[in-house]
Amino acid sequence: MAQRGIREYHGKKMLARHLDAYLEDSIGYQGKIVLVDKDTNWNQMLKENSWLKTDKLVAKPDQLFGKRGKHGLVLVNKSFEETRSWINERMGKKQTVNGIEGTLTHFIIEPCIAHEVEYYVAIKSAAAGDTIYFSLEGGINVEENWDKVISIPVPILEGIDAVNIAAALPDSLAEKKKLVAMFLKGLYKLFAELNFAYLEINPFAISGNRIIPLDLVAKLDDTAEYLCARQWGEDIEFPAAFGQNLSPEEIKIRELDALSGASLKLTLLNPDGMIWNMVAGGGASVIYADTVCDLGYSKELAMYGEYSGNPSTSLTYEYAKVVLDLMTRKKDPQGRPKTLILGGGIANFTDVAKTFTGIIKALHEFGDRLKSVNARIFVRRGGPNYQEGLANLKAAAEKIGVPIELHGPEYHMTRVVSDALKA
Repeated sequence: MAQRGIREYHGKKMLARHLDAYLEDSIGYQGKIVLVDKDTNWNQMLKENSWLKTDKLVAKPDQLFGKRGKHGLVLVNKSFEETRSWINERMGKKQTVNGIEGTLTHFIIEPCIAHEVEYYVAIKSAAAGDTIYFSLEGGINVEENWDKVISIPVPILEGIDAVNIAAALPDSLAEKKKLVAMFLKGLYKLFAELNFAYLEINPFAISGNRIIPLDLVAKLDDTAEYLCARQWGEDIEFPAAFGQNLSPEEIKIRELDALSGASLKLTLLNPDGMIWNMVAGGGASVIYADTVCDLGYSKELAMYGEYSGNPSTSLTYEYAKVVLDLMTRKKDPQGRPKTLILGGGIANFTDVAKTFTGIIKALHEFGDRLKSVNARIFVRRGGPNYQEGLANLKAAAEKIGVPIELHGPEYHMTRVVSDALKA
């Protein structure tokens, strides 16, 4: 499971679309919220959301970072024109948040809801089961008052219907206890059905029989996209963390990953590095990267990534093209050879020959560029049809004139890293 953060905007839109289906009675949340970026047509947005002109508004960045109020990044109880001006003054500007510098690119606008009391709820998934957290004292100081947070475990087999939520809530909720218990139960059902990995509403407020989520943080299990894409919404996205600017190549791999049930990942660490790990398997990718670092070459590790889940030949080819393009753009300043490590464990169901066919096609395409950077290839792989895959890879490397060293599953998985670095 890959837990990936989503924007507050998309999380609240999901609540507005689906939450009532899991509740005994509606909590009245309509999802009045808009997302603003540099390309927003303000006049069109105003035309489609008339409440922007009549309500007092709240605005804040929506870029996967918290404590916005403590950084002066929340505008409260202002008119549309004041809100528009405030956002435009900050759009595209650098901002340091929690020690990380990034650019402000996305904001949300909502109605300003008058309230006196703020509550906290979060739902977290873990191997042993899910847990609902609730507090009467929500808001920016919830962490300082964590001893007042109530934990409500949800048993894996019995599920939420076996939990007496009302009994776990404090009596001081009084007449609001039934409403809050219904809300927490329905919220958990939505959490489970839509494959959230984490969901926090801090705070939420109560106005009569209405519950209003004021601030929301959420992560989805992105491997469930094939199941939940429609419920998540066509405009769902998994933005990069604040301060992390994705390269065009990283964006392309994300797009390829989204097109397949396989897994394709790439994070550039040092585009000028001499060690390029193209590893099959998520666990193996961690092991290979750790081995490079343990041997003292962390600064030369060019990328972290993996291809797994039996990707097609064409997907593997596209992935390999991106890696080889980055690797061969320029020579090492010290004249050292670039090293490509094609590693992996012993595959259970991935056809090694098929994935290697995609890599071989890319190698032929980048043959001259590989030779221009004095590239060397080190391979360790096992699994279905690995002998055929290794033989084909050897023939391809010899044809384009690039040195290659190959090993099957009889070779220790990370020994090839040591061999590559010694060479």
